Amino acid sequence: MVVVSYFSRHDVVACLRSVPGASIQPPEVLVVNNAATDDLQGVLEPFPNTTLLEPGANLGYGGAINYAAERLGPSTEWILVTNPDVEYSEGSIDELLAVANADDRIGVVGPRITNDDGSIYPSARALPSLTVGAGHAVLHTVWPANPWSKRYLQADRSKTPGSLPLASGWLSGACLLVRRSAFEQIGGFDDRFFMYFEDVDLCERLGDAGWKVLYVPSASVHHAGGTSTRGHSAAMLRAHHRSAYLYLAKRYHQWYYFPVRAAIRVGLAVRTATSLRSS
Repeated sequence: MVVVSYFSRHDVVACLRSVPGASIQPPEVLVVNNAATDDLQGVLEPFPNTTLLEPGANLGYGGAINYAAERLGPSTEWILVTNPDVEYSEGSIDELLAVANADDRIGVVGPRITNDDGSIYPSARALPSLTVGAGHAVLHTVWPANPWSKRYLQADRSKTPGSLPLASGWLSGACLLVRRSAFEQIGGFDDRFFMYFEDVDLCERLGDAGWKVLYVPSASVHHAGGTSTRGHSAAMLRAHHRSAYLYLAKRYHQWYYFPVRAAIRVGLAVRTATSLRSS
């Protein structure tokens, strides 16, 4: 299990307290401290089988997961990727493992994620196509009811009735159980995504490599959401739009898509400026 912290000590403690009830055999835990000036050593002492990793710099979310994955014990078959503000419900880790171990071609599974108000977070969606992804990214702020946003948001599988696992295009990086061999096969997270879209990119590459991506609504976690980024809204907005562009530019990298990539870059810049002015 890998938890990434950025001035998130209280969330990390709450997360780790929830782990024993989520699994009969609690996992090895690595906590990556992305905030070099935040002393986490003392708050982690009550938690056995937990190791603090201090890279000395903010590696970003995916970069921190990669850093920790290289330091996991050789017997670790699954990597449980976890935001610090995630709390596990009773038996949720064991439920994820049960589904994941049922098929050797499963590369990653993700649970149902609930918000503070009890609503279900849209954690499982189809991969965004060029037109849908670009239309949603560029227009959602100024025209929320645009047809591309409607199509993208309707791709959410998280609210589908029933508890059977569902194939998905991508799963939220707030909580992912990734097969280590699959993770290593594709080179882990692309750490060019400092934050945002690293989960979309990871799941797409796993799918392209032949691995199954499954949403598991029978396992549930609670996600407070954004506790590490509160007070940094402008920086987070810019990071989100940079990652949105990187994802689409990476997916549609061919030379003949250059005009489209240029239009996306301009559109995202306009959206960033518009959002900052209205905030």
